[in-house]
Amino acid sequence: MATISKEELRHLAELARIKLDASEEDFLIKDLGSILGHFEELRALDTSAVPPMTGGTDLKNVFRDDTERENTNRGAGVEAFPEAENGFLKVPPVFEE
Repeated sequence: MATISKEELRHLAELARIKLDASEEDFLIKDLGSILGHFEELRALDTSAVPPMTGGTDLKNVFRDDTERENTNRGAGVEAFPEAENGFLKVPPVFEE
């Protein structure tokens, strides 16, 4: 298991701007040592045959590109609305002054 010194832990706590008491220091030294031990296990793995990645996935964007197209429904139904102006529906104001 990897170890971390009390001085290193105090330095990390200072960088994180947290205050630790003695019991918390002992607990965190043990806990961080365990976490660092997992990284030591990973370091021992042979990754020479694994290609490097630049991101987390090889997925591609499946959405179509935005393109301008003519709207054939523009103005449809306006004649059935009680009031219209310049091809738009005219509604009563929501807020009154």
